[in-house]
Amino acid sequence: MIIFGCLPETDGAVFRIHTTAEGLAGEDVPLELAFHLPAGYPSCLPGISVNSERLTRAQCVTVKEKLLGEARRLLSEPMVHELVLWTQQNLRHILSQTETESSNGTCTLPESSTVDGGLWMTLLRLDHMRARTKYVKVVEKWASELRLTGRLMFMGKMILILLQGDRSNIKEYLILQKTSKVDVDSSGKKCKEKMISVLSETKVQTEHKRFLAFEVKEYSTLEELQKEFETAGLQELFSECVLGLVK
Repeated sequence: MIIFGCLPETDGAVFRIHTTAEGLAGEDVPLELAFHLPAGYPSCLPGISVNSERLTRAQCVTVKEKLLGEARRLLSEPMVHELVLWTQQNLRHILSQTETESSNGTCTLPESSTVDGGLWMTLLRLDHMRARTKYVKVVEKWASELRLTGRLMFMGKMILILLQGDRSNIKEYLILQKTSKVDVDSSGKKCKEKMISVLSETKVQTEHKRFLAFEVKEYSTLEELQKEFETAGLQELFSECVLGLVK
């Protein structure tokens, strides 16, 4: 097991861990596990991300959900090391269960879909995008894989990302955003996103529009951007979190 280190954050820390576990055929499956430890950890659940070049996205999501279930059992205790060991010991069993459910044509809802009580919404701000075309494609890919809808919005130098979806998937998106090399620095070298701000995180209310897809949109005026928020029933969010950014 190789630990790539702890990335300090204002709201906690992120651990990225590379390890291997036994797959269905007894082969070593490489895994990248990321744990976002909030300030209240271990009294609060960590955000968890699972990636592997040998597993499908659906399999990675299933492993993540099983890990979150195990994390709930260990709540209030330091758990990262225990969760890594648990993954190494149980991956083959998890994948076997997934294959059995698939062959039987059954569909099980992710555990996290009911844990936080429905749909959540997060508004993010990015400082800049130097490699814009590549960056946008990566954001669209993550949103698709994590079943998130919303908007990537450009207005002048302002860049906003509005996400709707399962809260654990939004947390996983944030881990990917903070730990992946998605942009380039002033010298053209690949770099991680260090200048992202979470402007708002809340449950989607009845008056809020449910976005059906994730779209990239550009606005030429503040009025156009405001209309986008108002159409979605998000006037208050615009007034409290966006308007002040242009003053």
